Amino acid sequence: MTNIEVKKQKVKEIEGWLNEADLIVFTDYRGLNVEEMNELRGKLRASGAEYKVVKSSLTRFALENVGMQETLPFTEGPNALMFSAGEPVESARVLFDFIKGHKNLEVKGGLLEGRIIYPKEVKELSMLPSREVLVAQVLGGLQSPIYGFAYVLKANLSGLVRALDAIREQKQAS
Repeated sequence: MTNIEVKKQKVKEIEGWLNEADLIVFTDYRGLNVEEMNELRGKLRASGAEYKVVKSSLTRFALENVGMQETLPFTEGPNALMFSAGEPVESARVLFDFIKGHKNLEVKGGLLEGRIIYPKEVKELSMLPSREVLVAQVLGGLQSPIYGFAYVLKANLSGLVRALDAIREQKQAS
């Protein structure tokens, strides 16, 4: 296989990652050593994301081929991309937790379900509650009125039972 064929194949591979991911984050990884990169990859893999070092030129070709030209400014300099097809909040949280201990890792921007997001928005995404917590909060909010209604009905029924019991005792006494 020629060098050009290898590069074309790599561009196709990057296109696949871009099309499958719900969240893509462009990072500048300068200053991280191999051990730190492997640590980050392991943590991200556990959250359902992949972290790949990619050549900027090949990434630009792939971005243009899939219609994501608006992200081309994020490809300046060395690039490593985080691809998350799972829970984007959890992947972003893992990335920013890692950044807290490794100031050399810099987020350049990203795409969330096809929409450009900037470093500040990626960080805000990482601070959202997980999907499970949000679902629990919604269910709790939905259950609250039902419990209140059941309590009111129970109180009304117990009041009715007491009133009927008092009437019965009155009739028995007379």
